[in-house]
Amino acid sequence: MGYVLRVRLASFFTGAAVASAAGLFFLHKDYKIAHRGISEQMNGVYDSLDGRLSSLEKLKDVEAPIRVEAAE
Repeated sequence: MGYVLRVRLASFFTGAAVASAAGLFFLHKDYKIAHRGISEQMNGVYDSLDGRLSSLEKLKDVEAPIRVEAAE
């Protein structure tokens, strides 16, 4: 009976280890996909913000007031 118990325990722990490794693999894959999606979304936000800032800086340069010194 001792031999059968050892075989069953070994099989159980082997199965648990394989299931754990597979679960970690799928979690890591899911994490990488989610991270890539969020990174792409944030890059879009940064590009949009960069474009807005560039257009505001161009408006500032175009509409810069001409300073005239007053005669005293």
